[in-house]
Amino acid sequence: MALTHEYAVAVEWTGNRGTGTSGYRDYARDHVVRIEGLPDILGSADPTFRGDPSRHNPEQLLLASLAQCHLMSYLHQAVKTGVVVLDYHDTATATMQTQGTGGRFTRAVLHPVVTVADAAMAEAATSAHHQAHLDCFIANSVNFPVEIEPTIRVNG
Repeated sequence: MALTHEYAVAVEWTGNRGTGTSGYRDYARDHVVRIEGLPDILGSADPTFRGDPSRHNPEQLLLASLAQCHLMSYLHQAVKTGVVVLDYHDTATATMQTQGTGGRFTRAVLHPVVTVADAAMAEAATSAHHQAHLDCFIANSVNFPVEIEPTIRVNG
């Protein structure tokens, strides 16, 4: 039986400099992402598109969502397969191409570095990335390839 999960966010544009969108350079791309009960996320456009570089942009947040989803799916797989993960960090990258006024992501690559408790767990730790990728809700929802290039380290 399929379960339905619903999510809600509020996005408020805060970039009206007094004349609204009277011209392309007359407004800021600043906005606030609000999720009930959580800290606000200050957002803007990518600096290439006249955004504020001190704020998160939607492209970064999409990549962060992919990396977070893989992390959560991977930790679940680790428990299921008996892999004791002691540390996990990822330096994810993505490529977006623009043409005219449109654009699209063409690729994302996750580079998780996982430290496991014992050398005997290294093979299973590597294999768990495959199932974690299949289980990731976000990766299953995008229309571009998401690749996983893991590194497994053994504690000590």
